[in-house]
Amino acid sequence: MKTLKQHALLRFGILLAGLLILFILDQFVNFRIDLTEEKRYSIHPATEEILSQIESPVHVEILLKGDDLPGGMRRLQRSIEETVRTFNAYSPEKITFSYFDPLSIPEAEQEEFIVELANYGINPTNLRIRQTGGQRTELVFPGILVYNEEYETGALVLKGEMGMSEDQILNQSIENLEFELANAIRKLTESGDNALAMIMGHGEMSEDEGYGLVEALDGDFEVFKVPLEQARTVEDLINFKIIVIQGPWESFSEREIYLLDQYVMHGGNLVVLTDGVAVDVSQAGGDNGTLAMPLENGLENLLFKYGIRVNKDLIQDLNFGYFPVMGGNYGDQDQLVPLPWPFYIQSTRMQSHPITKGLDVVYLRFASSLDTVMAKGIKKTPLLFSSENSRILSAPARVAFRDMEQEPDLASYNQSKLPLAYLLEGEFTSLYKNRFLPEGFDQEDFKESGAGKVVVIGDGEIFQSQVDPMTGSPLSLGDDPFNQVIFANKLFLRNLSQYLINPEGIIASRTRTFQIRPLNRAKIAQQKSYWQLINVLGPVFTLLLIGSVISFIRKRKYSKK
Repeated sequence: MKTLKQHALLRFGILLAGLLILFILDQFVNFRIDLTEEKRYSIHPATEEILSQIESPVHVEILLKGDDLPGGMRRLQRSIEETVRTFNAYSPEKITFSYFDPLSIPEAEQEEFIVELANYGINPTNLRIRQTGGQRTELVFPGILVYNEEYETGALVLKGEMGMSEDQILNQSIENLEFELANAIRKLTESGDNALAMIMGHGEMSEDEGYGLVEALDGDFEVFKVPLEQARTVEDLINFKIIVIQGPWESFSEREIYLLDQYVMHGGNLVVLTDGVAVDVSQAGGDNGTLAMPLENGLENLLFKYGIRVNKDLIQDLNFGYFPVMGGNYGDQDQLVPLPWPFYIQSTRMQSHPITKGLDVVYLRFASSLDTVMAKGIKKTPLLFSSENSRILSAPARVAFRDMEQEPDLASYNQSKLPLAYLLEGEFTSLYKNRFLPEGFDQEDFKESGAGKVVVIGDGEIFQSQVDPMTGSPLSLGDDPFNQVIFANKLFLRNLSQYLINPEGIIASRTRTFQIRPLNRAKIAQQKSYWQLINVLGPVFTLLLIGSVISFIRKRKYSKK
């Protein structure tokens, strides 16, 4: 009897010691094991670095809230919670979450709050919810607000490409949750002192004077307007993380081209938004309209050396936007009527790349086609494409409003997926290798090669805001008053800029993929009763069987004694 008591005490002591050791290890050793095939509960090293910089508690308000949400939205809800909990496990400070419904606040304050959400890109979505005897609609806000003691920011979490099914959009949104939440936290913790230069002095930014680009990158970059003619050496440029040339209409001098070339050779990031032709839309009226003529800006040889050519033509696409034309008067007011305009392209075809994955429609106006040429050591990635029904008009090309009145000849739109934007990466060779340098530059300071990044888009206006027809003031980038759509140009610019300054940063987390594993609905209908019985009665019979076996063994063991 004494031996049995000693054994019992020994077992209890071992159990107590084991629990104590586990408790101590939990306090001093932090580890997680992700056993999922897709590593759903692991995060990118760049995300870990951002979380390690958190110095005060962070709170996440989940705005996706509503009664009887569809199954897909509930899955998105749970995924946001899981992502926040995963971040909290890696963060030195607490990251908490709660739910908040924007429609629960008083109506007097509701409109102002919804406008604030729109500034973060969080726009409401109208859901159709099935009910007995019909359907009802419910307005939800699929976004998050993230804030600490000092700052607040927000992000839209429901994003997808046009043409995707609801399941694909939801799955892609879940894949991008890590990036959206990490990027919001980054805005709270980083100072945003990256410098970006907008080159001036060549007829750039005629519409909004750079408002669209500055407004889109607010908080991420400090934007400077730089007259390139005033730069003396490449040292005046290399402190800028990105240099943007936005729609130049006048030629660059040899000296300016040399400075841009050496900026790339020193590891700089150059974004060139250039038109292949010049179009004066104000002259497109009347019977004859106007002609789009070839445009030379002096950058042709530089881009050709880097492996890209902007052609002297225009792309027309049947996935078009709308252009406002005067449609008569209503009383004493002029009436603007938006008509289909194939020169305005709604790009819905994207490359599977961290910059463009999950983007909605990107809007281009008077875009020229791009060709690649031989450039050793350069990786060329097309980012945006036209639709399957496109065509190219070589310059000089007719541009006339009267053509809107005619039905397009579908047979002539026989070109598919024309590249509209290219990302060039690798070891670039200088345009001035084995050539005389421009006057005023020393051969000793010249670099004949370097690893930079260049982006070329055949549309000088892709990052320019459109103008409000009522007030004449520039709108937010991507906001279109005539298509009544908010395009993804702003998001495209933000993703592009983040990739250029740090391609291995949190932007790389957008490459994650989660496999959709839908249930077989036909098999569910056929085997519903069978699996219900298994799930309800199976555990009961298992417990009874185990209990019976244990009882039999105990009875047999002690009855012998």
